[in-house]
Amino acid sequence: MMKNTLKVVLLTSMLPFAASAAEALTPWYVGTGVGVNNYEPSCDLKTMKTCGKDDPYAWDVFGGYMFNEYFGLELGYRDLGRADWTDYSNKSHDVGARGASLGLVTRIPLANNWSITAEAGAFNYLLSNKKQAGSEYYSDNGVAPYVGVGVGYNFTDNLALQAKYRRYETLNEKQWDTLSMESNYWGLALSYRFGTAAKPKTKPAPVAPMAPAIPGDADKDGVTDNLDKCPNTPMTHKVDAKGCSVYEFVTEKYDLGSILFDNDSSVIKPGSYADVEILVSHLEKYPQHTVIIEGHASNVGKPGYNLLLSERRANAVATALTTKYKINTTRIKSVGYGVTKPKMSGDTAEAHRVNRRIEAIVTGTEKRVVLR
Repeated sequence: MMKNTLKVVLLTSMLPFAASAAEALTPWYVGTGVGVNNYEPSCDLKTMKTCGKDDPYAWDVFGGYMFNEYFGLELGYRDLGRADWTDYSNKSHDVGARGASLGLVTRIPLANNWSITAEAGAFNYLLSNKKQAGSEYYSDNGVAPYVGVGVGYNFTDNLALQAKYRRYETLNEKQWDTLSMESNYWGLALSYRFGTAAKPKTKPAPVAPMAPAIPGDADKDGVTDNLDKCPNTPMTHKVDAKGCSVYEFVTEKYDLGSILFDNDSSVIKPGSYADVEILVSHLEKYPQHTVIIEGHASNVGKPGYNLLLSERRANAVATALTTKYKINTTRIKSVGYGVTKPKMSGDTAEAHRVNRRIEAIVTGTEKRVVLR
Protein backbone atom coordinates (compact mmCIF):
# COMPACT_ATOMS: atom_id res chain seq x y z
CA MET A 1 0.00 0.00 0.00
CA MET A 2 1.03 3.62 -0.32
CA LYS A 3 3.08 4.78 2.64
CA ASN A 4 2.07 8.41 2.23
CA THR A 5 -0.31 9.86 4.74
CA LEU A 6 -3.66 10.35 2.98
CA LYS A 7 -4.63 14.01 2.73
CA VAL A 8 -7.87 15.65 1.60
CA VAL A 9 -7.76 19.03 -0.10
CA LEU A 10 -10.86 20.98 -1.15
CA LEU A 11 -10.48 22.36 -4.63
CA THR A 12 -12.03 25.80 -4.75
CA SER A 13 -12.45 26.13 -8.48
CA MET A 14 -14.81 28.37 -10.35
CA LEU A 15 -18.45 27.30 -10.53
CA PRO A 16 -21.32 28.85 -12.51
CA PHE A 17 -22.44 32.11 -10.93
CA ALA A 18 -25.69 32.79 -12.75
CA ALA A 19 -28.86 31.03 -11.56
CA SER A 20 -31.57 29.96 -13.92
CA ALA A 21 -34.54 32.24 -14.33
CA ALA A 22 -36.93 29.34 -13.77
CA GLU A 23 -39.45 29.38 -10.97
CA ALA A 24 -37.88 26.26 -9.34
CA LEU A 25 -34.68 24.23 -9.26
CA THR A 26 -33.80 22.67 -12.61
CA PRO A 27 -32.65 19.02 -12.88
CA TRP A 28 -29.16 20.07 -14.09
CA TYR A 29 -26.06 20.43 -11.92
CA VAL A 30 -22.27 20.71 -12.27
CA GLY A 31 -19.40 20.21 -9.86
CA THR A 32 -15.77 19.42 -9.17
CA GLY A 33 -13.93 17.34 -6.61
CA VAL A 34 -10.49 16.55 -5.22
CA GLY A 35 -9.14 13.76 -3.06
CA VAL A 36 -6.51 11.08 -2.65
CA ASN A 37 -6.24 7.73 -4.42
CA ASN A 38 -4.59 4.49 -3.43
CA TYR A 39 -3.79 1.99 -6.18
CA GLU A 40 -3.69 -1.67 -5.29
CA PRO A 41 -1.31 -3.52 -5.30
CA SER A 42 1.17 -0.58 -5.78
CA CYS A 43 4.14 -1.37 -3.51
CA ASP A 44 2.59 -4.56 -2.12
CA LEU A 45 3.94 -6.74 -4.92
CA LYS A 46 6.91 -8.92 -4.01
CA THR A 47 8.62 -7.79 -7.21
CA MET A 48 8.68 -4.20 -5.93
CA LYS A 49 11.90 -3.32 -4.23
CA THR A 50 11.21 0.29 -3.23
CA CYS A 51 8.39 2.79 -3.60
CA GLY A 52 9.12 6.17 -5.02
CA LYS A 53 7.47 9.42 -4.22
CA ASP A 54 3.87 8.93 -5.30
CA ASP A 55 1.55 11.59 -6.60
CA PRO A 56 -1.71 10.31 -5.02
CA TYR A 57 -3.81 13.41 -5.48
CA ALA A 58 -6.83 12.87 -7.70
CA TRP A 59 -9.45 15.22 -9.12
CA ASP A 60 -12.58 15.18 -11.23
CA VAL A 61 -15.17 17.43 -12.86
CA PHE A 62 -18.73 16.34 -13.55
CA GLY A 63 -22.21 17.33 -14.62
CA GLY A 64 -25.50 15.58 -14.08
CA TYR A 65 -29.24 15.43 -14.59
CA MET A 66 -31.69 14.49 -11.81
CA PHE A 67 -34.73 12.55 -13.02
CA ASN A 68 -36.39 13.36 -9.69
CA GLU A 69 -35.22 14.30 -6.21
CA TYR A 70 -33.74 10.82 -5.67
CA PHE A 71 -32.22 9.50 -8.90
CA GLY A 72 -30.01 10.98 -11.63
CA LEU A 73 -27.37 10.37 -14.30
CA GLU A 74 -23.85 11.80 -14.01
CA LEU A 75 -21.10 12.28 -16.64
CA GLY A 76 -17.56 13.23 -15.61
CA TYR A 77 -13.84 13.24 -16.26
CA ARG A 78 -11.49 11.81 -13.58
CA ASP A 79 -7.74 11.72 -12.98
CA LEU A 80 -6.84 9.18 -10.27
CA GLY A 81 -3.24 10.34 -9.76
CA ARG A 82 -0.04 8.32 -10.16
CA ALA A 83 2.06 5.73 -8.34
CA ASP A 84 5.73 4.76 -8.95
CA TRP A 85 8.04 2.03 -7.71
CA THR A 86 11.37 0.28 -8.43
CA ASP A 87 11.59 -3.48 -8.91
CA TYR A 88 14.46 -5.83 -8.02
CA SER A 89 15.94 -5.31 -11.49
CA ASN A 90 16.28 -1.62 -10.59
CA LYS A 91 13.74 -0.73 -13.25
CA SER A 92 11.57 2.28 -12.54
CA HIS A 93 7.82 1.97 -12.91
CA ASP A 94 5.09 4.56 -12.79
CA VAL A 95 1.44 4.49 -13.85
CA GLY A 96 -1.65 6.67 -13.75
CA ALA A 97 -5.31 6.25 -14.77
CA ARG A 98 -7.61 8.94 -16.14
CA GLY A 99 -10.68 9.08 -18.35
CA ALA A 100 -14.42 9.66 -18.66
CA SER A 101 -17.06 8.19 -16.35
CA LEU A 102 -20.79 7.63 -16.65
CA GLY A 103 -22.97 6.41 -13.83
CA LEU A 104 -26.24 6.46 -11.96
CA VAL A 105 -26.49 8.43 -8.71
CA THR A 106 -29.03 8.35 -5.94
CA ARG A 107 -29.58 10.84 -3.14
CA ILE A 108 -31.63 10.24 0.00
CA PRO A 109 -32.41 13.46 1.95
CA LEU A 110 -32.05 13.44 5.71
CA ALA A 111 -32.95 16.00 8.36
CA ASN A 112 -31.27 19.39 8.71
CA ASN A 113 -29.98 19.59 5.09
CA TRP A 114 -27.97 16.35 5.33
CA SER A 115 -28.19 13.54 2.81
CA ILE A 116 -26.57 10.23 1.91
CA THR A 117 -25.56 9.32 -1.65
CA ALA A 118 -24.66 6.23 -3.64
CA GLU A 119 -23.37 5.78 -7.20
CA ALA A 120 -22.44 3.05 -9.66
CA GLY A 121 -21.18 3.19 -13.20
CA ALA A 122 -18.35 2.65 -15.68
CA PHE A 123 -14.93 4.35 -15.96
CA ASN A 124 -13.45 4.47 -19.49
CA TYR A 125 -9.84 4.63 -18.36
CA LEU A 126 -6.49 5.23 -20.04
CA LEU A 127 -3.35 3.83 -18.38
CA SER A 128 -0.08 5.65 -19.10
CA ASN A 129 3.32 6.42 -17.60
CA LYS A 130 5.98 9.14 -17.93
CA LYS A 131 8.30 6.86 -19.90
CA GLN A 132 11.40 7.88 -17.99
CA ALA A 133 14.75 6.41 -18.97
CA GLY A 134 14.89 2.74 -18.16
CA SER A 135 11.29 2.58 -17.04
CA GLU A 136 8.79 -0.13 -17.89
CA TYR A 137 6.17 1.13 -20.34
CA TYR A 138 2.46 0.80 -19.58
CA SER A 139 -0.21 2.04 -21.91
CA ASP A 140 -3.67 0.63 -22.41
CA ASN A 141 -7.31 1.53 -22.09
CA GLY A 142 -10.50 -0.21 -21.04
CA VAL A 143 -13.72 0.08 -19.11
CA ALA A 144 -13.73 -0.52 -15.36
CA PRO A 145 -16.77 -0.66 -13.08
CA TYR A 146 -16.94 1.52 -10.00
CA VAL A 147 -19.23 2.02 -7.00
CA GLY A 148 -19.32 4.75 -4.40
CA VAL A 149 -21.06 6.12 -1.31
CA GLY A 150 -21.05 9.52 0.31
CA VAL A 151 -22.47 11.97 2.82
CA GLY A 152 -23.60 15.43 1.74
CA TYR A 153 -24.65 18.75 3.22
CA ASN A 154 -26.60 21.50 1.45
CA PHE A 155 -25.42 25.01 2.32
CA THR A 156 -28.23 26.39 0.15
CA ASP A 157 -30.80 24.92 -2.22
CA ASN A 158 -28.17 25.19 -4.97
CA LEU A 159 -24.80 24.57 -3.28
CA ALA A 160 -23.85 21.22 -1.71
CA LEU A 161 -20.66 19.63 -0.35
CA GLN A 162 -20.15 15.85 -0.32
CA ALA A 163 -17.58 13.53 1.22
CA LYS A 164 -17.12 10.56 -1.14
CA TYR A 165 -15.58 7.11 -1.32
CA ARG A 166 -15.21 5.22 -4.62
CA ARG A 167 -13.90 1.78 -5.48
CA TYR A 168 -12.59 1.03 -9.00
CA GLU A 169 -12.11 -2.57 -10.17
CA THR A 170 -9.97 -4.16 -12.95
CA LEU A 171 -7.80 -1.21 -14.00
CA ASN A 172 -5.76 -3.63 -16.09
CA GLU A 173 -3.08 -3.40 -18.79
CA LYS A 174 -4.38 -6.15 -21.04
CA GLN A 175 -2.13 -5.85 -24.11
CA TRP A 176 0.94 -7.39 -22.43
CA ASP A 177 -0.77 -8.46 -19.21
CA THR A 178 1.88 -6.71 -17.14
CA LEU A 179 -0.34 -4.83 -14.69
CA SER A 180 -3.60 -5.50 -12.81
CA MET A 181 -4.88 -2.92 -10.32
CA GLU A 182 -7.82 -1.79 -8.24
CA SER A 183 -8.23 1.64 -6.72
CA ASN A 184 -9.68 3.28 -3.60
CA TYR A 185 -10.55 6.98 -3.69
CA TRP A 186 -11.50 9.37 -0.87
CA GLY A 187 -12.39 12.97 -1.55
CA LEU A 188 -14.67 15.99 -1.37
CA ALA A 189 -16.94 17.30 -4.12
CA LEU A 190 -18.64 20.68 -4.44
CA SER A 191 -21.71 20.81 -6.69
CA TYR A 192 -24.06 23.51 -7.92
CA ARG A 193 -27.64 22.91 -9.03
CA PHE A 194 -29.15 25.45 -11.40
CA GLY A 195 -32.40 27.27 -10.74
CA THR A 196 -34.10 28.95 -7.83
CA ALA A 197 -36.21 27.21 -5.21
CA ALA A 198 -39.84 28.18 -5.42
CA LYS A 199 -40.84 30.69 -2.76
CA PRO A 200 -43.94 30.04 -0.67
CA LYS A 201 -46.93 31.91 -1.91
CA THR A 202 -47.99 34.90 0.11
CA LYS A 203 -51.37 34.46 1.71
CA PRO A 204 -53.89 37.05 0.55
CA ALA A 205 -55.10 39.55 3.08
CA PRO A 206 -58.24 38.36 4.84
CA VAL A 207 -61.46 39.79 3.54
CA ALA A 208 -64.14 40.79 5.95
CA PRO A 209 -66.97 38.26 5.69
CA MET A 210 -70.22 39.48 4.23
CA ALA A 211 -73.44 38.86 6.04
CA PRO A 212 -74.90 35.65 4.60
CA ALA A 213 -78.07 35.97 2.60
CA ILE A 214 -81.08 34.30 4.14
CA PRO A 215 -82.13 31.43 1.81
CA GLY A 216 -85.75 31.17 0.81
CA ASP A 217 -88.29 28.34 0.99
CA ALA A 218 -90.20 28.35 -2.31
CA ASP A 219 -92.45 25.32 -1.64
CA LYS A 220 -93.13 26.33 1.99
CA ASP A 221 -92.26 22.90 3.36
CA GLY A 222 -90.01 24.21 6.15
CA VAL A 223 -86.70 23.26 4.41
CA THR A 224 -84.77 26.17 2.86
CA ASP A 225 -84.08 26.08 -0.87
CA ASN A 226 -80.31 25.58 -0.44
CA LEU A 227 -80.99 22.29 1.40
CA ASP A 228 -84.17 21.21 -0.39
CA LYS A 229 -83.53 18.14 -2.60
CA CYS A 230 -87.22 17.78 -3.54
CA PRO A 231 -88.57 21.18 -4.64
CA ASN A 232 -92.29 21.72 -5.13
CA THR A 233 -93.30 19.25 -2.42
CA PRO A 234 -97.05 19.67 -1.62
CA MET A 235 -97.58 21.70 1.52
CA THR A 236 -99.80 18.95 2.95
CA HIS A 237 -96.92 16.42 2.95
CA LYS A 238 -94.70 15.80 5.91
CA VAL A 239 -91.05 16.14 4.75
CA ASP A 240 -87.64 14.98 5.97
CA ALA A 241 -84.48 17.06 6.48
CA LYS A 242 -83.87 17.11 2.70
CA GLY A 243 -87.36 18.45 1.93
CA CYS A 244 -88.64 15.14 0.48
CA SER A 245 -92.01 13.55 1.30
CA VAL A 246 -92.07 11.06 4.17
CA TYR A 247 -93.79 7.73 3.46
CA GLU A 248 -95.10 4.96 5.69
CA PHE A 249 -96.15 1.39 4.96
CA VAL A 250 -99.69 0.51 6.08
CA THR A 251 -101.05 -3.04 6.21
CA GLU A 252 -104.79 -3.40 5.67
CA LYS A 253 -107.31 -6.16 5.05
CA TYR A 254 -109.97 -5.99 2.34
CA ASP A 255 -113.15 -8.09 2.12
CA LEU A 256 -113.59 -8.66 -1.59
CA GLY A 257 -117.01 -10.20 -1.19
CA SER A 258 -118.31 -13.74 -1.08
CA ILE A 259 -119.83 -16.43 -3.26
CA LEU A 260 -122.67 -18.78 -2.28
CA PHE A 261 -122.95 -22.56 -2.55
CA ASP A 262 -125.85 -24.95 -2.86
CA ASN A 263 -126.89 -27.03 0.13
CA ASP A 264 -124.32 -29.72 1.00
CA SER A 265 -122.16 -28.71 -2.03
CA SER A 266 -118.60 -27.43 -2.51
CA VAL A 267 -118.93 -26.93 -6.26
CA ILE A 268 -118.53 -23.35 -7.53
CA LYS A 269 -121.67 -22.38 -9.40
CA PRO A 270 -121.06 -21.07 -12.95
CA GLY A 271 -122.63 -17.75 -12.12
CA SER A 272 -120.16 -17.25 -9.24
CA TYR A 273 -117.04 -17.13 -11.43
CA ALA A 274 -117.68 -13.46 -12.20
CA ASP A 275 -117.18 -12.75 -8.47
CA VAL A 276 -114.09 -14.95 -8.38
CA GLU A 277 -112.60 -12.99 -11.29
CA ILE A 278 -113.03 -9.73 -9.34
CA LEU A 279 -110.68 -11.25 -6.76
CA VAL A 280 -108.29 -12.44 -9.51
CA SER A 281 -108.10 -8.92 -11.02
CA HIS A 282 -107.19 -7.48 -7.65
CA LEU A 283 -104.45 -10.04 -7.02
CA GLU A 284 -102.99 -9.45 -10.49
CA LYS A 285 -103.00 -5.69 -9.98
CA TYR A 286 -101.34 -5.93 -6.58
CA PRO A 287 -98.81 -8.79 -6.74
CA GLN A 288 -97.66 -8.09 -3.19
CA HIS A 289 -101.11 -8.84 -1.74
CA THR A 290 -102.16 -12.20 -0.29
CA VAL A 291 -105.62 -13.73 0.26
CA ILE A 292 -107.29 -16.00 2.82
CA ILE A 293 -110.30 -17.97 1.53
CA GLU A 294 -112.65 -18.50 4.51
CA GLY A 295 -115.23 -21.30 4.12
CA HIS A 296 -118.56 -21.36 6.02
CA ALA A 297 -121.62 -23.63 6.33
CA SER A 298 -125.26 -23.33 7.38
CA ASN A 299 -126.33 -24.69 10.74
CA VAL A 300 -128.01 -27.80 9.35
CA GLY A 301 -126.67 -31.22 10.28
CA LYS A 302 -123.75 -32.18 12.49
CA PRO A 303 -121.06 -29.53 13.31
CA GLY A 304 -118.15 -31.85 12.43
CA TYR A 305 -119.55 -32.58 8.99
CA ASN A 306 -120.22 -28.85 8.42
CA LEU A 307 -116.61 -28.01 9.36
CA LEU A 308 -115.30 -30.41 6.70
CA LEU A 309 -117.81 -29.06 4.18
CA SER A 310 -116.65 -25.45 4.84
CA GLU A 311 -113.02 -26.53 4.29
CA ARG A 312 -113.94 -28.18 0.94
CA ARG A 313 -115.69 -24.98 -0.18
CA ALA A 314 -112.60 -22.88 0.71
CA ASN A 315 -110.27 -25.39 -1.02
CA ALA A 316 -112.43 -25.37 -4.17
CA VAL A 317 -111.99 -21.60 -4.58
CA ALA A 318 -108.25 -21.77 -3.72
CA THR A 319 -107.79 -24.51 -6.32
CA ALA A 320 -109.61 -22.47 -8.96
CA LEU A 321 -107.29 -19.50 -8.29
CA THR A 322 -104.16 -21.57 -8.81
CA THR A 323 -105.24 -23.89 -11.66
CA LYS A 324 -107.64 -21.74 -13.67
CA TYR A 325 -106.19 -18.27 -13.01
CA LYS A 326 -102.49 -19.15 -12.29
CA ILE A 327 -102.23 -17.28 -8.99
CA ASN A 328 -99.14 -18.44 -7.06
CA THR A 329 -100.04 -20.84 -4.26
CA THR A 330 -97.75 -18.94 -1.85
CA ARG A 331 -100.23 -16.05 -1.94
CA ILE A 332 -103.31 -18.17 -1.08
CA LYS A 333 -104.45 -19.73 2.16
CA SER A 334 -107.75 -21.58 2.74
CA VAL A 335 -109.46 -22.28 6.06
CA GLY A 336 -112.87 -23.65 7.12
CA TYR A 337 -114.92 -22.26 10.01
CA GLY A 338 -117.98 -24.51 9.80
CA VAL A 339 -120.99 -22.85 11.46
CA THR A 340 -118.96 -20.76 13.92
CA LYS A 341 -119.18 -17.46 11.96
CA PRO A 342 -122.69 -17.15 10.53
CA LYS A 343 -123.48 -14.16 8.40
CA MET A 344 -127.14 -14.34 9.46
CA SER A 345 -128.41 -16.01 12.61
CA GLY A 346 -131.55 -18.02 12.83
CA ASP A 347 -133.03 -21.27 11.50
CA THR A 348 -134.65 -19.84 8.41
CA ALA A 349 -134.21 -20.75 4.77
CA GLU A 350 -132.68 -17.33 4.06
CA ALA A 351 -130.22 -17.68 6.90
CA HIS A 352 -129.19 -21.10 5.65
CA ARG A 353 -128.78 -19.75 2.08
CA VAL A 354 -126.52 -16.79 2.94
CA ASN A 355 -124.41 -18.85 5.36
CA ARG A 356 -123.46 -21.45 2.69
CA ARG A 357 -120.56 -19.25 1.43
CA ILE A 358 -116.87 -18.41 1.21
CA GLU A 359 -115.36 -14.97 1.91
CA ALA A 360 -112.11 -13.61 0.40
CA ILE A 361 -110.03 -11.58 2.85
CA VAL A 362 -107.12 -9.82 1.10
CA THR A 363 -104.13 -8.52 3.06
CA GLY A 364 -101.92 -5.83 1.51
CA THR A 365 -99.17 -3.40 2.55
CA GLU A 366 -99.47 0.03 0.98
CA LYS A 367 -96.90 2.83 0.74
CA ARG A 368 -98.63 6.04 1.72
CA VAL A 369 -97.42 9.57 2.12
CA VAL A 370 -97.55 10.92 5.67
CA LEU A 371 -99.64 14.09 5.87
CA ARG A 372 -99.00 17.01 8.18
